[in-house]
Amino acid sequence: MKISTYGYGNVLYLRHTDGQSSVYAHLRNFSPKIMEFMRKEMYFAKKNELEIFPDPDFLPIKRGEIIGNGGNTGSSGGPHLHFEIRDTLDRAIDPFIYRFREVVDNTPPVIYKMAIRPIGMDSRVNGLYQRIEVTPVLEGGTYVVKEPVKVSGKVGIEIHSIDRMDGSTNIFGNPIYELMEDGRPIFKANLQHVDFNKGRFFFSHMTNNRFKRLYKVPNNILEIYEPDSTWSGAITVKPEQRKNISVKAQDFFGNSRTVKMTLLGEEAPFFLGNRNISNTKGTSIKFDGPLMIIETGTSDIGTLAKVWVKSHEMEMAPMYVSNSHRIYKWDMRYGIPEQIDLCTEMVFPSVIAPIPFGEERLIANQQVEITVPEEATLDDLYLRIENQSNRLKINDTDEYLRSPIEILWKEPLGSPDRDRTHVYALNRNGSKSFVGGSWELGNIRFKTRNFGTFVLDTDSNPPSITPIRVTADELRFTIRDDKSGIKDFEALVNGEWVLMRYEHKQNVIWSEKLTKQPFKGEVVLKVRDMAGNEATFKSSIN
Repeated sequence: MKISTYGYGNVLYLRHTDGQSSVYAHLRNFSPKIMEFMRKEMYFAKKNELEIFPDPDFLPIKRGEIIGNGGNTGSSGGPHLHFEIRDTLDRAIDPFIYRFREVVDNTPPVIYKMAIRPIGMDSRVNGLYQRIEVTPVLEGGTYVVKEPVKVSGKVGIEIHSIDRMDGSTNIFGNPIYELMEDGRPIFKANLQHVDFNKGRFFFSHMTNNRFKRLYKVPNNILEIYEPDSTWSGAITVKPEQRKNISVKAQDFFGNSRTVKMTLLGEEAPFFLGNRNISNTKGTSIKFDGPLMIIETGTSDIGTLAKVWVKSHEMEMAPMYVSNSHRIYKWDMRYGIPEQIDLCTEMVFPSVIAPIPFGEERLIANQQVEITVPEEATLDDLYLRIENQSNRLKINDTDEYLRSPIEILWKEPLGSPDRDRTHVYALNRNGSKSFVGGSWELGNIRFKTRNFGTFVLDTDSNPPSITPIRVTADELRFTIRDDKSGIKDFEALVNGEWVLMRYEHKQNVIWSEKLTKQPFKGEVVLKVRDMAGNEATFKSSIN
């Protein structure tokens, strides 16, 4: 069992006699018996948050016993019960296999969009090396993509769908997807169990956290695919070939919807005339795994670019051109370019090193030193660094890591108050999230499991404490911090430690007594933020 401010909040894990476990998270409270046990443990440890693993003999739970109430504690967006069943290997399994009588479902899934993604150097979708999304329409119980999609080479199919359930407005996922090519099954994804140790690999299974990939990318170790081989599910279409593709999305109760679409094979075009093939003004560099995509304007002095890799000069022809743009593609598995001459300008890609999947690496230059543990990556990674003033960008936020990497940021420009200056992640809306870090001479070392832009900022302001109720029966306060966030707090009454519970979504902390004895004497509350600032509130209860 665990009580915490974030994550699952108040959560119970019950081990059953068959070796399986059930999980009950975000609870408003535990049953009186369980909470009394937990409260004693928290007072013994003098901790406001605690995780314990009691022996079953000390706290047995019987069938039919009430163990708590659903709630909104932890990182929860609204009152509900987060319920899981885990097998003996601690994998979450679909609880519907137990056929709860209360659950009735005759509602089929809803399919919002399909996507087609080029896979490989010579692949195209509608003439371009770009992923496209199409919206199917529902006709007579089947979704249909009206217009055929022209493709060249190998492509992957993706689906954005949800499931609904009778009498509920909630949104659910579809555990089963089946991909058919000309009526022949070629791929299946079955998500009826999830190994939490591999959970981050769902980022490899999805695009933009919405579309499920109906093909297996390299190094994805999720055991949910049939067949379970790299690029299984990918579809190759030859010129003049026509392929009928269908995807069935199914829920546990057998309700399903099918979407149908047609792929038409064509030779990959080179000259695209007046077609708008880029929304970029000037020159841009984009990345798709090991591929570097360069978009630039036209040139009067030629189209053959020059690439320098380890001081060796090579030539690169455009992938395709239009009257206004040239598009180039470089495979970084053949080497990382130091510079590229595009005839009209010289560009210097920000890629500094390849990180092979499953290998430990130490990457260092004049700006940073990055340690990548062997279990940190989800796939082969190409590390990109942009360092300007006190801003450090490492890859993009839509690229993911499995576990944290360690970064030594060398001599960044920042505040002289280093005790209160730390690393923050810069969010897309301009806000900042505390990351941390420790100073080593003029350098700062920090860990992160997320890519993006990092900045330095100084938090010199202590948290604010506003009393709501300070009585013999209860202590209740509002606590806030304007930058780095609340780290911890401690309350003493007459020198004795008092358990304080915290609801961060409401910025409120409150006391929970161990006994019914009234509070009396001096009250001291200390609240610390992530930057090390401390605020103290003092009062007395007579």
